[in-house]
Amino acid sequence: MEDSVDRHLARWRGKAPYDEQVEAIVTRMQMLVKHLRATKEASVAGAGLQYFEYDTLHRLVAHGGSATPTELAEELMLSPAGMTGRLDTLEGSGLIRRVRSTTDRRRVDIEITDKGHDLWMEAMSVQGDVETALISTLSPTDRTTLNTLLKHLLTQAESHPPTPH
Repeated sequence: MEDSVDRHLARWRGKAPYDEQVEAIVTRMQMLVKHLRATKEASVAGAGLQYFEYDTLHRLVAHGGSATPTELAEELMLSPAGMTGRLDTLEGSGLIRRVRSTTDRRRVDIEITDKGHDLWMEAMSVQGDVETALISTLSPTDRTTLNTLLKHLLTQAESHPPTPH
């Protein structure tokens, strides 16, 4: 069965110096990441969220429903101004609320609202169904093997951060 990467390799065969098997593996991983990102964006949109809203709510849920703007900005790799704009939008939609600390008036915590949590849960449910459908084409043994291989590759990548050549 031919896929888009087979066609990509055929177009480039003999035109550039590369290991075809390495190119096939890397390009398939890149295509799967693009596919998963597109399905996640569609799932999120189906729940009535924009991706940046979902991503911020996702981080809040991971923090137990509450975090500081600084914590969120660091995790989302946003500037303080970018984070403020994002939080303004989410607050205006009723998905989060800003809560002043009772002990330190300079501190503001961001809390997910019930509405925000419900929308996040809806998006997560749809996304989970999409991911399960994709992976269901693999046998349990193949899932274990793929997971082991991907973990091995990721461990290698994480232990050697990119450096300019």
